[in-house]
Amino acid sequence: MSSEILSVLEYMEREKGIPRADMITAIVNAIKNAATKGVNSGQELRIEINPRNGSLSAWALLKVVDSVSDPKTEIHVEKAQAIKPGAQIGEMIEKEMDPSFLGRIAAQTARQAIMQRVRQFEKERIYDDFKDLVGDIVTGTVRRRERGDLVVDLGKAEALLPHKEQVPGEDYAPGERIRCILLNIEASNRGPELILSRASPRFVRRLFDLEVTELADGTIAIESFAREPGYRTKIAVTTKDSKVDPVGACVGPRGARVKGIVRELNGEKIDIVRWYPEVRDMVAEALKPAVPRTIEVDEKNRRVRVEVSEDDLAVAIGKRGQNARLTSRLIGWKLDIGKEEAVLPDFEARKQMAAAGLNQIPGIDDETAGRLVNLGLISSEAFLGVEADDLVDAGFTSEEAADIIAKVHAFIQSQKISS
Repeated sequence: MSSEILSVLEYMEREKGIPRADMITAIVNAIKNAATKGVNSGQELRIEINPRNGSLSAWALLKVVDSVSDPKTEIHVEKAQAIKPGAQIGEMIEKEMDPSFLGRIAAQTARQAIMQRVRQFEKERIYDDFKDLVGDIVTGTVRRRERGDLVVDLGKAEALLPHKEQVPGEDYAPGERIRCILLNIEASNRGPELILSRASPRFVRRLFDLEVTELADGTIAIESFAREPGYRTKIAVTTKDSKVDPVGACVGPRGARVKGIVRELNGEKIDIVRWYPEVRDMVAEALKPAVPRTIEVDEKNRRVRVEVSEDDLAVAIGKRGQNARLTSRLIGWKLDIGKEEAVLPDFEARKQMAAAGLNQIPGIDDETAGRLVNLGLISSEAFLGVEADDLVDAGFTSEEAADIIAKVHAFIQSQKISS
């Protein structure tokens, strides 16, 4: 059994990182418990394992008496003195015993207990090794797929990338390298389970932390974040340093920084915008390149109504409403986007607009322009074929009619010359 024990000690110390002393303590306790439940039940034992060669030594703890009633717990004084000269009645002595006397059942039970303890050690070590890495990016190798979930080898332990934490469209085969964020460590019947994610917004955020030094040193900060994995991510950044452009810092020279992140995300689009504390400004910024025509804010219900031109409507809403949803999450308000309604001017307004156009003709005042518009003469082109007599019939004097016709013709002639 010593060779088996030694091999267990060496394997656990080398492969699992479990200290040899801890393993010895676990094995000793397992053997002791197993032995006291077998043929050696009721007997108190002391067991030692040599850490160098794995040899097992066992002693029975016996009470020195002058009349033995239970040989498993007592020893006659004469036999005791042969083991330990000078032993006295009532004293406890140790009698070395052959480990094989512990029994086959005890050995099997001990082996099971040892493996159970080893698994417990591994679970404890997994938690200790990874508890400080929660929220960080880890790199591993895909081992296999189990019911849609990926099992990833992180070196010291295996982790699980659940189907819901995978990015739609991504597919990894066994043996491929993969980067994920360690989302959390979940307790299960099998012990601590490492849960990974590539779909979490925290994964993209951590990529920016690693890529953008200004984020790491606190020069700029990510104030808000929204993501639809595999499709688009929006982030809002700000800075307390007026000399720093937070958006430019995240994008990097010629887009180098953000391009590296996009490659890691297999082409997922990333929008980086400047963060504003005022919701109107934030909405206008987040919807770029669409330009809001009107923004109505309902503070009570935290709702924003935005109207854009017909040309900008598709851009503002995005494919399948994606841009609108991400913008809503980014600002933390419900967002309604609609098309700006074209308001046709009423009759009086159209008259005023026409009169203003006639005012461009030198010598025609507002009153005269208004009278002409009422006759349907809303522009200089409308005078084509109109004679002075026509104006006289409409209520103008002969002098007024002749003067108006002359001024209109002169204006038309000047327009021809200038063009």
